[in-house]
Amino acid sequence: MEFVMLFFSAIIIVCIVGNKLSARIGVPSLLIFLALGMICGSDGILKIPFDNYQLSEQVCTVCLIFIMFCGGFSANWKAAKPVALRAGLLSSLGTIVTALITTAGCHFLIGFDVKESFLIGAVISSTDAASVFSILRSKQLNLRGGLASLLEIESGSNDPFSYMLTVIAL
Repeated sequence: MEFVMLFFSAIIIVCIVGNKLSARIGVPSLLIFLALGMICGSDGILKIPFDNYQLSEQVCTVCLIFIMFCGGFSANWKAAKPVALRAGLLSSLGTIVTALITTAGCHFLIGFDVKESFLIGAVISSTDAASVFSILRSKQLNLRGGLASLLEIESGSNDPFSYMLTVIAL
């Protein structure tokens, strides 16, 4: 039991150091966490087995709720209101067009079946809200014309369209 606690403590310390390091070198901290997960995973160097997919889904759902809450709670609604219509169009039509372009690329360039290509397009058509929020907050980007609010709303609201396309593909 002590070894498990020591191991998880070491991982948390590596995450904290990685987060600070990512801010200095300009790499999103999500990439560092992804690399750490690959190193610790069953196919990585540490070969830690994990086959409880239900627990993984529950943890990811709670984390996504937390991310969306933080993004919505810290959003500047006065700046978001003027771009809400454009963000809605971008999150709906933009997601569909991205899925269709990705489908065409997978089918014609890689040679996948149309159904497989559409599934790939549907799954990767949404932008990741956590990534967009993280980059916009950490870089303190000074985007003009309400572009930051537009990107935040779009990245937080396009997941339902991507989910719908994925269900259609299946």
